Amino acid sequence: MKTAFKTILTLLLTTILVVSCSRKKDKFVSRNFHAVTTEFNTLYNGNIALEQGQNSLNMAYFDNYWDVLPIERMQIREEVMLPGQSKNEDFTRAEEKAVKAIQKHSMNINGKEVNPQMDEAYLLLGKARYFDQRFVPALEAFNYILYKYPASDKINQAKVWREKTNMRLDNNELAIKNLKRLLKQEALEKQDLADATSMLAQAYINTKSVDSAITQLEIAAQATRKNDERGRYRFIQAQLYNQLGYRDSANIAFDKVIELNRKTPRIYMITAYLEKFKNFDFENDDKFEAIELLTKLEEDRENRPFLDKIFHQIGEFHLGNASDTLAVDYYNKSLRTNSQDKLLQARNYETLAYMYFDNSEYARAGAYFDSTMINLTLNSKPYRIVKRKRDNLEDVIYYEAIAKTNDSILHLVHLPEAERLAMFETFVSDLKVKAEEEQLQAEAAERNANTGLVTANNIPTSGNNIPQRGLPGQAAQFYFYNPTTVAYGKNEFVKIWGNRKLEDNWRWSSKGASATGNDVSSSATDLLALASDEEKFDPQFYISKIPTETKEIDSISKERNYAYYQLGLIYKEKFKEYELSKSKFQDLLDSNPEERLILPSKYNLYKIYEILGQNDEASIAKNDIIKSYPESRYATILENPELVSDKDENSPASLYEALYLQHENQEYAEVISKSETYIKRFDGEPMVPKFELLKATASGRLLGFEAYKKAINHLAVTYANTKEGKQAQKIETELLSRISSTDFVTAIDSITTNYKVVFQFNKNEKEAITTFKKTLDDVLKEIKYYRLSSSVDVYNAEKTFVLVHGLKNEAVAKTFTQLLTDKNKKKIQKPFFVISSANYQVVQIHKNLDPYLNRNNQ
Repeated sequence: MKTAFKTILTLLLTTILVVSCSRKKDKFVSRNFHAVTTEFNTLYNGNIALEQGQNSLNMAYFDNYWDVLPIERMQIREEVMLPGQSKNEDFTRAEEKAVKAIQKHSMNINGKEVNPQMDEAYLLLGKARYFDQRFVPALEAFNYILYKYPASDKINQAKVWREKTNMRLDNNELAIKNLKRLLKQEALEKQDLADATSMLAQAYINTKSVDSAITQLEIAAQATRKNDERGRYRFIQAQLYNQLGYRDSANIAFDKVIELNRKTPRIYMITAYLEKFKNFDFENDDKFEAIELLTKLEEDRENRPFLDKIFHQIGEFHLGNASDTLAVDYYNKSLRTNSQDKLLQARNYETLAYMYFDNSEYARAGAYFDSTMINLTLNSKPYRIVKRKRDNLEDVIYYEAIAKTNDSILHLVHLPEAERLAMFETFVSDLKVKAEEEQLQAEAAERNANTGLVTANNIPTSGNNIPQRGLPGQAAQFYFYNPTTVAYGKNEFVKIWGNRKLEDNWRWSSKGASATGNDVSSSATDLLALASDEEKFDPQFYISKIPTETKEIDSISKERNYAYYQLGLIYKEKFKEYELSKSKFQDLLDSNPEERLILPSKYNLYKIYEILGQNDEASIAKNDIIKSYPESRYATILENPELVSDKDENSPASLYEALYLQHENQEYAEVISKSETYIKRFDGEPMVPKFELLKATASGRLLGFEAYKKAINHLAVTYANTKEGKQAQKIETELLSRISSTDFVTAIDSITTNYKVVFQFNKNEKEAITTFKKTLDDVLKEIKYYRLSSSVDVYNAEKTFVLVHGLKNEAVAKTFTQLLTDKNKKKIQKPFFVISSANYQVVQIHKNLDPYLNRNNQ
């Protein structure tokens, strides 16, 4: 009986509780039940998920200290998310909890919400959507709070979050207006005031109102209760002062960040120190005190995560202090930290590149520019600037490499036999010593492997795959404690990398044997891969590879001389390095160059002497040119400079323009002939590749595919680093394969519906061609229903075509004369053949008219 009574009582109480907790009744129990359940269950879990999501955002966000920091650390993703998709599951969960709270615990009775936690639910909903970067739905949630819960204690927070969302939607002016009204109407305090003023500052930053932003940041920094926010606000304030050029005010703000010390993230303090050094005045400030502080920052163990930035700033300091060697050391130290800051890496590489560029070490500068671009965003403005600089170095690096290689070969060629033999004997002797060491190390490594000792490539491990380390003498040794294994490792390094100095960038090829200046080592090392075991240790093997044929030596010498000439031009025209240019031209003239390079080199030397103010040398060079080459264009220029205008008819540019017009007029034979003349006359000048390309095109039009292919290949190889050479390379790879086929297209397979009526003339019948075309034009005007036109095309050196265009049907084209009146038929009695546009292209490219006519029995 008691059991039945207890059961009935329990059911009764449960029923009363359920009925009393209904969302439809405004009762004390119902209100408090749903309020407590919302706050301590649904919203509690939702806020935890939101906090976790915010932490993951902060962890993934990387501040760019090279620009003014944003107030809020949130990376805006560029990809568009579809409805229902989310990048962060925590924010999805937070939103789900907010929605659950609204759906299951909202008590909207008679148009009034009686659950006091619903404003918190909508605020959580808006925040979750905001951080998930769904700003329009987030705005709706915040606006709903303002509309539905005007008396809420969270109303000011909702207003601030709404304006944050407006800023994300680029409504900065609206956000400024609303935040200013909020600050005017409400007496905000503490964190609410900090949030409102910091967001107002961000809106001012977005609209470039820097002065106003600084004022609001000062209020926010004083009002916030969070030291990490205070440090960030002070830092941004200092950045804005720097942006305005107020160095002293910026330093005061940075000092306030530094004073926070451990109360704020250390990155702010370290970067504040470094930003102050960027404002260092080398004329008035204490250099000794500055370098002492920088050294202290470098040596502090707590600053190890920030050594990339510290080393970079020390390098900047030494560079500003004209200590270039120390600057290079510290820039390289910064690079060796493997910093995650791509912009910092780019700055290091770019600064080093410009330093080497200013020292005329263009090959090294080019390598550093390459590394700079790797760390920049593709196709960004900084990337394009560096790429343009790097592209300008392409030619100088190419020709410097040729000059260096060929100089090395020619040095060996002209070396006396005894000295040459002695050098290679020394090289072979060193090689034998290395081989013996390698053999010993290999045997030792094999013995160690057989006896269970540790080697670099055979490290015993325990069951959990952790290498077993111990002290010398123990059975399982850490391999650095084993001198035999260490020696083997050193030998392997030498095998792979060669002898390298302990210095920065040791892996670069320029740091290897080829950069030592030892021609024998450089040349011989290249041959090792081709040599047998016996040949490797025979000096005569290497000596036998040195060129001996006069023709081969002359070819190497000519290539070297041409590289000298191009380098002289590049240094003079592109980089204005007149001393470097002068030395290249002088070295060229001392190397017994080809006749074609002597005169332009002397003229360029004359111009350089003038620029450098070396008037005596300039006078000697001028008189030499006039006396030795009286009929040349250069002599004419020097004797009568007042007669030479920018449009000199004999200049390469003017001659090219005239020749191009002849090409347009289909005077291909004349273009080919004159191009060859001009190429020889102006050899070495920038216009020569243009003449080569024009000649190649004319050859293709007149002589056909094979001639065109040969000319394009010559241009691509000979002038590889010019604009025209690169264009020729592109033609080789993309176009020639597409037009190489000589197959004709049948009428059924043809994708074209255009046909041509072709009349053949001998090329010498110029007057007959002109008269016939005039008559044909008059006749075509009288043809009804068709819009026909004519043209004259050169086929080859012996034959010219007069064509009729505009016919869409092969049958109509073959009965072309039936379109004419009886009177006009008498005017056009010359035989013709019909060809589709596709086949006409094949005939013109491959000059295979006869096979086409025989195929069609025309």
